[in-house]
Amino acid sequence: LIYRLVSRGKYYFLSRPRRFGKSLLVSTLQALYEGKKELFSGLYIFDKWDFSQTNPTLVIYFNQMSLRDVGLEQSLITTLRNEARRHELVLESEGVGFMFQELIEKLHIKTGRKVVVLVDEYDKPIVDYLEELPIAHLNRQLLKSFYGILKPSDEHLEFVLLTGVSKFAKVSVFSDLNNLNDISLDDDYANLVGISQLELESSFEEEISVFALKQEISREAFLEKVKEWYNGYSWNGVDRVYNPFSLLNFFSKKGSFQNYWFSTGTPTWLIGLLRSQGIYQIEGQEVS
Repeated sequence: LIYRLVSRGKYYFLSRPRRFGKSLLVSTLQALYEGKKELFSGLYIFDKWDFSQTNPTLVIYFNQMSLRDVGLEQSLITTLRNEARRHELVLESEGVGFMFQELIEKLHIKTGRKVVVLVDEYDKPIVDYLEELPIAHLNRQLLKSFYGILKPSDEHLEFVLLTGVSKFAKVSVFSDLNNLNDISLDDDYANLVGISQLELESSFEEEISVFALKQEISREAFLEKVKEWYNGYSWNGVDRVYNPFSLLNFFSKKGSFQNYWFSTGTPTWLIGLLRSQGIYQIEGQEVS
């Protein structure tokens, strides 16, 4: 699926819930473009990719920023300077947009290879402040100018992927970056992140046998139970995938069925909104 992604296009956006493997997708793409051949041994892409042709990568993880401590602008400046240092470059521009643009151009000039930009949880500075709307609006304006430089930098870019938990309308964050291909509900990439039934049964064959025996049920009955708990996600209405965070925790906790995802992936602003409106019965609710 990653080979298909990089072969067919250049600018992508992917929305998925928290704890669903977006960061793993980002780091996999980084390793691929940086030519870390040994990591892909035995995998589909191994003999289809030219690992001798590397590209410089710029990776921005918003979930690693100290947004509450220093704010979005300072967090971005620090991240860009750190990325510049990683590539042995010095930035002279002021302002996050100009710094970003300078970094992309200098990397292309220095290496002679176009730059790969990977942004994980692009929307975190907005989603985390939905109960503090003035800050959310300021962050949105800053992000708009930050992402807006990607389009005029097209000649310096090889590949761009932005991931997040939500999609904000193109008129807000992405109005200046209107060439993004949103693959969130694309049938070809429905299983890009998450664990498929085939992957579950092939990768966890030993655990499945052990825990089924422990619970004194058949392998088939055990798999049905796992499916009922953790296989409720589909982005094309046909294929279903397991939430990786839940599944991995389930196996590490010796097959104990619990709501692992909810404890860390809960959208707190939504819970707060439901509580403020006295909505506790979710099923059957119709909302605008």
